[in-house]
Amino acid sequence: MAIFRARDVSQLSDVELVEQVDKLRMELIQYHGKVSAGGSTENAGRIREIRRTIARMKTEQNRRIQA
Repeated sequence: MAIFRARDVSQLSDVELVEQVDKLRMELIQYHGKVSAGGSTENAGRIREIRRTIARMKTEQNRRIQA
């Protein structure tokens, strides 16, 4: 899953935003599962990137609701 920047997020439709947030949350759950099982991820910074991307998308969703 690609990491979206603010410019990319603003160009997505409402439906695409919801779908991407769901996909990223599932990926985050998988990473947390690996870590909690005692394993390590290939890219430790990926969890942080996913969390920040989800936050960007949720911010954009809230911005659209407010407008």
